[in-house]
Amino acid sequence: MEQGNKFRDQLERYVNYRGIDIVLHLKDGSVVELDKNRRLVGEEIVYFPDKMNVSKVPLTMISKADLFVA
Repeated sequence: MEQGNKFRDQLERYVNYRGIDIVLHLKDGSVVELDKNRRLVGEEIVYFPDKMNVSKVPLTMISKADLFVA
Protein backbone atom coordinates (compact mmCIF):
# COMPACT_ATOMS: atom_id res chain seq x y z
CA MET A 1 0.00 0.00 0.00
CA GLU A 2 1.33 3.41 -0.93
CA GLN A 3 2.24 5.78 1.94
CA GLY A 4 -0.42 8.40 1.03
CA ASN A 5 -3.20 5.82 1.07
CA LYS A 6 -1.93 4.37 4.35
CA PHE A 7 -1.99 7.84 5.96
CA ARG A 8 -5.50 8.49 4.62
CA ASP A 9 -6.80 5.16 5.93
CA GLN A 10 -5.33 5.73 9.39
CA LEU A 11 -6.57 9.32 9.54
CA GLU A 12 -10.07 8.26 8.44
CA ARG A 13 -10.21 5.76 11.30
CA TYR A 14 -9.27 8.40 13.90
CA VAL A 15 -11.45 11.17 12.44
CA ASN A 16 -14.47 8.95 13.07
CA TYR A 17 -13.61 8.46 16.77
CA ARG A 18 -15.24 11.30 18.69
CA GLY A 19 -13.19 10.66 21.84
CA ILE A 20 -9.92 11.66 20.18
CA ASP A 21 -8.74 15.25 19.79
CA ILE A 22 -6.83 15.84 16.55
CA VAL A 23 -4.37 18.64 15.88
CA LEU A 24 -3.18 18.98 12.29
CA HIS A 25 0.16 20.54 11.40
CA LEU A 26 0.01 21.88 7.85
CA LYS A 27 2.80 22.28 5.34
CA ASP A 28 2.45 26.09 5.46
CA GLY A 29 3.33 26.03 9.18
CA SER A 30 -0.18 26.62 10.51
CA VAL A 31 -1.86 24.42 13.11
CA VAL A 32 -5.52 23.40 13.02
CA GLU A 33 -7.30 21.87 15.99
CA LEU A 34 -10.29 19.86 14.83
CA ASP A 35 -13.48 19.91 16.84
CA LYS A 36 -15.58 16.80 17.43
CA ASN A 37 -17.86 17.57 14.47
CA ARG A 38 -15.53 16.50 11.66
CA ARG A 39 -15.46 14.03 8.82
CA LEU A 40 -13.35 12.90 5.92
CA VAL A 41 -14.99 13.69 2.58
CA GLY A 42 -13.03 12.50 -0.41
CA GLU A 43 -9.50 13.86 -0.02
CA GLU A 44 -10.42 16.61 2.49
CA ILE A 45 -11.17 16.85 6.18
CA VAL A 46 -14.30 18.91 6.70
CA TYR A 47 -14.87 20.53 10.10
CA PHE A 48 -16.96 23.29 11.64
CA PRO A 49 -14.93 25.81 13.68
CA ASP A 50 -18.22 27.49 14.61
CA LYS A 51 -21.85 26.76 13.78
CA MET A 52 -21.98 29.08 10.78
CA ASN A 53 -18.71 28.22 9.03
CA VAL A 54 -17.45 25.14 7.26
CA SER A 55 -13.69 24.68 6.80
CA LYS A 56 -11.82 22.15 4.71
CA VAL A 57 -8.25 20.91 4.84
CA PRO A 58 -6.94 18.95 1.84
CA LEU A 59 -5.02 15.85 2.89
CA THR A 60 -2.13 16.96 0.69
CA MET A 61 -1.61 20.01 2.96
CA ILE A 62 -1.14 17.93 6.15
CA SER A 63 2.43 17.29 7.23
CA LYS A 64 1.64 15.74 10.63
CA ALA A 65 -1.34 14.87 12.83
CA ASP A 66 -1.19 14.71 16.63
CA LEU A 67 -3.82 12.57 18.36
CA PHE A 68 -4.88 13.03 21.98
CA VAL A 69 -7.30 10.94 23.99
CA ALA A 70 -9.90 13.26 25.48
